[in-house]
Amino acid sequence: MADAGEFTIENRPPANATHEAAAIARPKVAVDTVLFAVGGRGLECYLLQLASGPNAGKWAFAGGLVRVGETLDGAARRALRDASALTDAYLEQLFSFGDPSRDPTSHVVSVAYMALIDNPKRVGAASAKYSGGRWFAAGDLPELAYDHSLMAGYAVARLRAKLEYTNIACALLPPSFTFAELEEVYAAVLERPLDRRNFRRRIMAMDLLRRTPEQRRGAHRPAALYAFKHRSVRAIQML
Repeated sequence: MADAGEFTIENRPPANATHEAAAIARPKVAVDTVLFAVGGRGLECYLLQLASGPNAGKWAFAGGLVRVGETLDGAARRALRDASALTDAYLEQLFSFGDPSRDPTSHVVSVAYMALIDNPKRVGAASAKYSGGRWFAAGDLPELAYDHSLMAGYAVARLRAKLEYTNIACALLPPSFTFAELEEVYAAVLERPLDRRNFRRRIMAMDLLRRTPEQRRGAHRPAALYAFKHRSVRAIQML
């Protein structure tokens, strides 16, 4: 009879038990969304202050774990709605961040998204998960939780690139706008002043806009209003 604690053929654990146990434990999947708008500080990001956990007090993008039976896009829209009350923001998947050490509590793989709205004031109250939220200049963000600083850099680079070959600026503008407001959006995203004459010539040659019958009246002479011919984001022919 075997001594207590001695492994025999009968009670010895299978050689692959450790491997099988490791295979059962899988990373969690989350979504995080970088929300942009153009405001008084140029291109701005909306951040939320975490209310609990090891990163309590730090700022982060709207996010959360994906629920069983939920699509990634659905999870991103739900998390953004809970954080900002937005239901109709432009949403685009960016990149996956999977460093096992990115979350101090567990192995979490995050699928990052970019969201765009036409007015920062549209953001509403956040859920109790956050202490509050506010807009920051995209080029001057505070210390961020997790790897969200990497997400921010990736999102800004994607937005700038798409501004060059798509009509994505439509998601940062209201249905009708002046040409000066269009120029302001491009300058804010690109973070550089534009040559007004060349910019206008280039935009008009791309056949992106249509002039509306309305005008905006103010202290100066009335300004013509324009609208994008297509409000859905699509590739454009470059000159």
